[in-house]
Amino acid sequence: MTRINKFLAECGVASRRSAEDLIRAGKVTVNDEVVTDLATQICETDKVVVDGKPVACQTKKVYIALYKPAGVVTTCDDQFGRKTVLDLLEGVGVRVFPVGRLDYDTEGLLILTNDGEFTKKVTHPSSQIPKTYVVTTSKPAGKSQIEQLRQGAGFNPPKKLKATNLMVEITITEGKNRQVRKMFETVGLRITHLKRISIGSLTLGTLKVGEWRFLDPLFLIL
Repeated sequence: MTRINKFLAECGVASRRSAEDLIRAGKVTVNDEVVTDLATQICETDKVVVDGKPVACQTKKVYIALYKPAGVVTTCDDQFGRKTVLDLLEGVGVRVFPVGRLDYDTEGLLILTNDGEFTKKVTHPSSQIPKTYVVTTSKPAGKSQIEQLRQGAGFNPPKKLKATNLMVEITITEGKNRQVRKMFETVGLRITHLKRISIGSLTLGTLKVGEWRFLDPLFLIL
């Protein structure tokens, strides 16, 4: 027996947290009955349906590195009809979902998978996985602004920070929503371009904007 949110995550429907949202919204049925109790247990013979689509667990775990372009949303679908990261993954063959987020105007490295446990491990605040961004600003950062950024500018101090002219390379482990943009706004610097170049030891490599590649299940980013 498996708790329903874990079951949905293992089947690649969504991360555990997103699966819980689907359950609370009444979009999940078990044996033709709507289920909203997160403690519901699922066994192999149960018929599980999400948004009218039967759910079957995928035995093969898939991990993908995508070079997300700006102007693409990091969701599986968008109510406004904007292009999503899933629209870039032709030929994957299995349903995957993003591990964490990059905002609409940010480009760079994004991981997608059908492994809910992996997603939980990577995105949990306790993981402290370093993520490195290259920031381009509208004007060079002054010494006091750099010092404020080194101190965290309202967040935990970055693990690394290197500034040259209009560019700042910054590595953070906190990973809160729009954190890098908020840090730079706090010190009075306007970002003109933002790109994530690495997550842990995983980098963009030779990927070009909009391209993706499968990752070996044993790849190390922790």
